[in-house]
Amino acid sequence: MRDSIPPQLRYNAPSPKRRCPINTDLIILLLLWSISFTFSLTLHEAAHALVGKLGGDLTAYATGQVSLNPIPHMKREPMGMIVIPLVSFFIYNGGWMLGWASAPYDPIWAERHPRKSALMALAGPVSNLILFILSAIAYKMLYAFGTGMSEELFTTLAMLALIMYKLNLILALFNFIPLPPLDGAEIILLFFPENQASMIRARIRSLGIFGLFLAWILFPYIYRPIRAFFSALLGMP
Repeated sequence: MRDSIPPQLRYNAPSPKRRCPINTDLIILLLLWSISFTFSLTLHEAAHALVGKLGGDLTAYATGQVSLNPIPHMKREPMGMIVIPLVSFFIYNGGWMLGWASAPYDPIWAERHPRKSALMALAGPVSNLILFILSAIAYKMLYAFGTGMSEELFTTLAMLALIMYKLNLILALFNFIPLPPLDGAEIILLFFPENQASMIRARIRSLGIFGLFLAWILFPYIYRPIRAFFSALLGMP
């Protein structure tokens, strides 16, 4: 994240070549990243769960995931939402977080209602796109109306907006890739007749975990030009 932050907004995060000391700046970065990461993943999965409930699948609702309370989501994926994000934060010296979350669904319901299942999948990355846009607006409003703030508060809020901006663009774009187990592998069913959905789903899912590795390889080539486009369009760093 630090490469996208103007010098005047950067905390003194430690160099990757040096051992990461525990200092105030690092604690602030950890807090900002934890807020951004937890809220973004919680909203993503809550959106899945809500649309699933509206479409007739109460599986995620029954586990309490139609909620912005992160606790049910953390209980389902403690490694992806707590352990790995913390470990990756220190590995990347305060510059990034990795992790994951998930919402359960009824596979029989998904098989019977492929379009509803696709809409459930679509809800997650769409929620991240909304956060991405709101973060850009917040950043611009901060520069327009936040001149009376203290330097520390201004810097902290600007950092939070930039982290949310970059993180949610990545979450949205990565999940739109039509490869399993990503949401895009289900979203693509919206473009096919329902009577073909089961066959197409089976073919896509036959890629298995290879789909995730392929998506990881392809993602930089997708993300970089799109981020450059939005940065130029929105005037974001």
